[in-house]
Amino acid sequence: MVNVDCIWGLCLFLSLSLGWTRAQQSNYTRPVFHCGGDLVSDSGFVGSEGFPSFYKPNSKCTWRITVPEGTVVMLTFRIFDLEADSQCRYDYLDVYNGQSNLVQKLGRFCGTFRPGALISTTNSMMLEMGSDESTQGRGFVAYFSGAKPYVDDHQFCGGKITKAQGEIKTPNWPDSKYPAGTSCSWLITVEPGMVIQVTFGKFVLEGDSYCRFDYVAFFNGGEKDDSRLIGKYCGDRAPQPIITSSNVLLVQFVSDQSVTLDGFFAEYTSVPPGTQVPTSDSGAGTRSIPPKPAVKPAAPVATAPPPKYVPTEATKPVKPTRGRGAGNRGVPVTRPNGKRPVPQNPVCAKACKREGTIKTSFCASEFLITGKVTSLAPGPRRTLVVTISLTKAYKAGRLIITQVGETMSVKLVSQCKKCPLLRKGGSYIIMGQVDGEGRGTLEPGAFTAAYKASHHRLLMNINNQPC
Repeated sequence: MVNVDCIWGLCLFLSLSLGWTRAQQSNYTRPVFHCGGDLVSDSGFVGSEGFPSFYKPNSKCTWRITVPEGTVVMLTFRIFDLEADSQCRYDYLDVYNGQSNLVQKLGRFCGTFRPGALISTTNSMMLEMGSDESTQGRGFVAYFSGAKPYVDDHQFCGGKITKAQGEIKTPNWPDSKYPAGTSCSWLITVEPGMVIQVTFGKFVLEGDSYCRFDYVAFFNGGEKDDSRLIGKYCGDRAPQPIITSSNVLLVQFVSDQSVTLDGFFAEYTSVPPGTQVPTSDSGAGTRSIPPKPAVKPAAPVATAPPPKYVPTEATKPVKPTRGRGAGNRGVPVTRPNGKRPVPQNPVCAKACKREGTIKTSFCASEFLITGKVTSLAPGPRRTLVVTISLTKAYKAGRLIITQVGETMSVKLVSQCKKCPLLRKGGSYIIMGQVDGEGRGTLEPGAFTAAYKASHHRLLMNINNQPC
């Protein structure tokens, strides 16, 4: 009986301690996460200090992950909730391709949207998390494991390339589809005084209007920085040739945990500065205009119609306002543009008054976000298109959120131009519904209010309460 008890006790001890590293201690039901540490194991979990409680303010924690020799580190995030900022200036998580912040940075992350899987090129990786004095979140939890590197030339995933010309391709190309949960980074460096041109052959990635799931992104220089983003592409339409502004290019391919497709194949070559290529255009996702727009009008847009047509379309509704509007004095609805009488939206006839309390509005709304208004533009059928630079999404539902680099934004459609009243540059709490295309919609009674950082706790409490 004593032997049976001993064996049972040993099994219980092993089951509670198996898989956790020196940076984590088992507390019977879940690990206790500390501020930094050395994680030396085949696999395990890493998380922010005190998770799932809010992480501490004014802290800086560093974790160094080491997996067995001959493998690389694969890091997949399970939960992610840090204070959001377009440049991740306040709270952030940096991930490095090695055990120092002097090596390649795989990315800087913040907000509430989980980063894609990250893979190192060696058997080590470093995570560095910083927080400021205000607005904390619950932090993050990620699973790391040692994975076999792609040793076959047809399966090579990322790395440093210094040849004057070469190729980049998704893992498994061309034999089979790229794997799920993959992140590959290529750092291409050619001789000084030259720039890099990339031309795509085959291109088939999971399609999405904002390239949130599977994508390939190109950055000038050696860091993933929104200001250096050349473009972010997905779908089944190959981008036009891409050209850098220097002799260094960072390429990052990311796939999520679901749909996988054939992938892409591209060739690069070093060319003299000033080489003219078409502006990159994916047609199937978000992209950023190259930092050198001067290349654009040099060759392809030499004809007069394109530049003439675009501004005419944008300004024509405004110009006739004064000339034609006088003849429509009996139809006040048409006063802003002087066009044929358009019936007023009956929704806009309602009083511009917020309906309900913050609690009842939260339960009745499909999304609750905070952020800054970056643009207001006329939309179809006398609506207003509002672009929001996202601070935090407390409740998103089917709302489509655009992410280019580290910047996250949302487009909302206000049914009436002047209600609810939103001003460019203002920060707001906004609640509303979501249409069939994933766009947020606002009616005159939608809940909007000026936002301050002190509101975060209140919104978190509301978000955690049942409706």
